[in-house]
Amino acid sequence: MSSAPKLTPMFEQYLGIKQEYPDALLFYRMGDFYEVFFEDAQIAARELQIALTSRNPNSETKVPMCGVPHHSVDGYLTQLLEKGYRVAICDQVEDPKQAKGLVRRAVTRVLTPGTVIEDANLASKSHNYLAALWWDADKGAGALAWVDFSTGEWSGLASRRAEILWQWTAKLGPRELLLPLGHEVLPHYAEAAKQVNRLPALPAFDLAAARRELPKVLGVADLSVLDLEDKPELARCCGALLCYLRQTQRHDELGHLGAFRPLNLGDHLILDEVTERNLELFRRLDGKTGRGTLRHVLDETMTAMGGRLLESRLRQPWRMLAPILATQEAVAWLFAEDEQRGRLRMALERVYDLERLSTRVFLGRAAPKDYLALRESLAVLPEVRQALVSTGGDLPTEAAKILSAWDDLEDIRDLLNRALSDNPPPVITEGGLFKPGFDSELDELLELSEHGEAKLKELLEVEQRENDLPKLRLGYNRVFGYYLELSKAAHDRAPEHFIRRQTLANAERYVTPALKELEEKILSAAEILKSLEYKLFQKLRETVAKARPRFMVMAEALATLDYWQSMAEVARRNEWLRPRLHEGLELRIRGGRHPVVEQVQGRGNFIPNDLRLDEFCRLMLITGPNMAGKSTILRQSAIICIMAQMGSYVPASEADIGLVDRVFSRVGASDNLAQGQSTFMVEMMETARILRQATMRSLVILDEIGRGTSTFDGLALAWAVVEEFARRGKGAIRTLFATHYHELTALEGRIPGVRNYTVAIKEWKGDIIFLRRLVPGPSDRSYGIEVARLAGVPDSVVRRAREILSELERAKSGDATVSPRTLSCQTLLPGMGGKPSKVTATAKAAEHPLIQELREIKVDRLTPLEALNLLQTWKNRIDEESGS
Repeated sequence: MSSAPKLTPMFEQYLGIKQEYPDALLFYRMGDFYEVFFEDAQIAARELQIALTSRNPNSETKVPMCGVPHHSVDGYLTQLLEKGYRVAICDQVEDPKQAKGLVRRAVTRVLTPGTVIEDANLASKSHNYLAALWWDADKGAGALAWVDFSTGEWSGLASRRAEILWQWTAKLGPRELLLPLGHEVLPHYAEAAKQVNRLPALPAFDLAAARRELPKVLGVADLSVLDLEDKPELARCCGALLCYLRQTQRHDELGHLGAFRPLNLGDHLILDEVTERNLELFRRLDGKTGRGTLRHVLDETMTAMGGRLLESRLRQPWRMLAPILATQEAVAWLFAEDEQRGRLRMALERVYDLERLSTRVFLGRAAPKDYLALRESLAVLPEVRQALVSTGGDLPTEAAKILSAWDDLEDIRDLLNRALSDNPPPVITEGGLFKPGFDSELDELLELSEHGEAKLKELLEVEQRENDLPKLRLGYNRVFGYYLELSKAAHDRAPEHFIRRQTLANAERYVTPALKELEEKILSAAEILKSLEYKLFQKLRETVAKARPRFMVMAEALATLDYWQSMAEVARRNEWLRPRLHEGLELRIRGGRHPVVEQVQGRGNFIPNDLRLDEFCRLMLITGPNMAGKSTILRQSAIICIMAQMGSYVPASEADIGLVDRVFSRVGASDNLAQGQSTFMVEMMETARILRQATMRSLVILDEIGRGTSTFDGLALAWAVVEEFARRGKGAIRTLFATHYHELTALEGRIPGVRNYTVAIKEWKGDIIFLRRLVPGPSDRSYGIEVARLAGVPDSVVRRAREILSELERAKSGDATVSPRTLSCQTLLPGMGGKPSKVTATAKAAEHPLIQELREIKVDRLTPLEALNLLQTWKNRIDEESGS
């Protein structure tokens, strides 16, 4: 029996390291390449679309292999991280010149989607969260903590409801979510995180370890300083984040993490993930970002830091009046000062991402170009400061606070100006990083490295001149190195400091102490130069890294200024106004517009609407045809409230807004087939959440409750929901309820605070014109058939639908009795030459097969597209049967 082939020392080393990182692709540094072997190579070659080769192609046991150049590895790593892979970077940790045998290697860091800090792997204006969730079913308590490792920002919240924690997980959308082993994702939140990692509860979520490590990392005495002493579940989650970061970063230096601040939900207007989706705050309903979202409309930020602050404000608007009014004051100041705002925008445009740049510096992963970006950003700070004070008037309170703590970081800017060359190399090992004059020793080595021959010639000329030896020559060989040579006739004139090295037939060769010193410097200059440049670079890094707290103060200031100017710029451009906010419950909007729809359609094409919710109208029942604009009015009302509590101006001619604690939305039809949830089930789950969580200060927008089931079931549910909202919160919950159930309009006058409104239309010569105006009173009918005709439904279907509707309306009024069995059906029977014939559904002998199909259809469960496809199928069958 043959024995297994013996592994080479290199493969033994590789497999030993790989055994420690079984869930990561191991990138193993060999010379100028990162090589990947075995199954990792097969995965990497497939995902990166690079050639898969073999380490030992002539052996019986070939080892799959692929590789990428070390200088271009970042692009390949980005692709793998985007696809959810973890990558362990294995570098040489020993100088090959000093190694005895195989060079020692070790994993220097593990790249994961939630811990990357390089720009290539990050969206500049979005956070990149790593989150940890813990739930103790026995205690009925849990917590969620999250960190953006690229900026050091982290926070979290504790709750006694698991659903709240999962809602926030879905809102944040972390790139990675850490869960204890055995802890499953709630069924409705399968897509809450892009990647789920399960860690052992011990040591990852160990409370004792968290109590010990958190104060040490953050430099505080105990957990009480972090407001975590009475939040053990949240402390566990923070400890799990630290544990995971140490595992992946391969060092204990996590000092760039900022102060941990638990999220206080009472400070913010709460928007759950369903509301964010329905209102298209960050993504359109088709899942795409950019144009068509509220964020795209609001984002005129010039910096990555300002963009991330905008993201946070939109995700968590304020609930308290004081910060809203302070922001409004600052936005109003820049709104009125066009010239000043323009100067501020021009200056901010040249500021790079101070948060992420300083993080890379602190962690020792900054490339020379990062230092250059820091230098250029610091050069702009005086211009930004000048833009704040250029008007000479009184500054808003918050702007004055920023100015009083302003730090131009002149010392760091001066250091970077003196040190960095204007065109630094991509990596520090290539040389040429520092300017001449920064360090005298470095200058001397550079001079020797670049002008060594000239130095030798200069030394020769000195010896010739001072010793009157015009025929003295300079030479070089591998045995003696550089030497001075005199002919036999002149050797007796050699000065005392000449040291004889070799005698030839017609000449003598000498060295001098100065020549040997110069030779040693020249020959070792390149190596010494690299070593010195690295030492100088490390010293520079340490100096800049120590200034990280100052960088973060200025990053926060610049982000705030950028946020203010963005709000002012958008408001000025779109002719928005400053809303009035108060502690009451009244909500009054005059000339309100939907900012996203208006951006797409154009300013003059959008018809504004008025809205008032007060003590006489707390629940507005809105009826009207499809396409009339009911959903737009619902959404724009919620969006205006959200914008107002961000401190933004709003798209309206007047707005008085009583502070809102939560915005809930139940809009549109969707399903979750992967979880076995029908459209109606999703609708009812969302409705149930709103009924459980809405308070007196909430704003609720509901669109079409009960449409996913039979008519009477749906009507009963919608009716009961209206009654519940009118009862909850002492009848004070502000609610916009759009419906096609006209029977609900009878509730006005029966239930206090319920009022009917409709979106007006006009009929003209058989057509309907959508006026897009919200007016008091109920709609007289739904105009569904007219909308179907506008959508392109064939005229024959429209005419027949009108006949059926007429019969149904007569039956409803008591003029006739109509049911699916007695309703006459216009159809074509085989052999009748295509002529229409009226056949009642009770004529069993002649009943057409389509009648039976029609009888079995659940009309209320058909989507419009399914209905149109079914009608087309029937028409094709009838055409075939009639021979047409």
